[in-house]
Amino acid sequence: MIARPRALRSPHTGEDFYFVQQMRGASGTALGVADGVGGWILSGVDPSKFSQALMYHCARYASFSWAGEPPSDPIDGDGVTGDVVEGWETTPLECLELAYSAVQRERLVDAGSSTATVLTLNAHNGLLRAANLGDSGFIILRSGSVLYHQAPQTHSFNFPRQLSKWPLSMSDRAPHRISDTPRAADAYSTSLRTGDIIVLFTDGISDNVFDVEVQSVATLASRTIASARTDEARTAQAIADRLVEYAVGCMWNKDRVSPFERNAARSGVPWSGGKPDDATAVVAIVSEGM
Repeated sequence: MIARPRALRSPHTGEDFYFVQQMRGASGTALGVADGVGGWILSGVDPSKFSQALMYHCARYASFSWAGEPPSDPIDGDGVTGDVVEGWETTPLECLELAYSAVQRERLVDAGSSTATVLTLNAHNGLLRAANLGDSGFIILRSGSVLYHQAPQTHSFNFPRQLSKWPLSMSDRAPHRISDTPRAADAYSTSLRTGDIIVLFTDGISDNVFDVEVQSVATLASRTIASARTDEARTAQAIADRLVEYAVGCMWNKDRVSPFERNAARSGVPWSGGKPDDATAVVAIVSEGM
């Protein structure tokens, strides 16, 4: 079973959004993060609306989908017709495609762009499946070590792949606009074990915190909470809180080399220290028998 935390509260919503949604039949949990592209402000567009709508529709589709193949045999062993099974299996990529199409039809969203990371965690067989587009992402920690880190997708330095919606008033710019689709997302799957920690994040985390630091923050928070004999949900929340707090401290530190500074140097861009931005972390811990 998956312990599902809240996000660290802030008086300012910003352009990051996330969702955590139990899937049909308690078959698993879907979760995701999205980071609205702030450059739309220059065109008079609220960048938060696109990312918020994208996560809303991801959660909506996940709520009536199965994390794996649903029970489908309508006849039991005695030849008696069984209950009708509603819903269908939906992968993270399919969920993202459905949500993106819904945002295109969404009248409350005129325009915008966003990165997106969507995961499903199967409660029956422990299978994690993921779809990632852009420079948000996730990391899997196992036994105090980094098992997997999702690499970012970018067109160039500080220019992530992104899902977009363009208003008709900008149709004359169509040849020059970015039009990544969900099909460009990287897909990943792996089998989880009890005790695995999954951390989803936006680039406010990954631009300021190295993988080894994510690992250290998670380990320290887990040990601190464990001493209080609390449950996985509280531990997951503590890790998310500590990670965001640490990222915020790092992003304003100009004397510390950050992941963003290193990436900038590789591209010949002068930069010192962290990169101020919205920071979102969603943490899940795998457990059994809950």
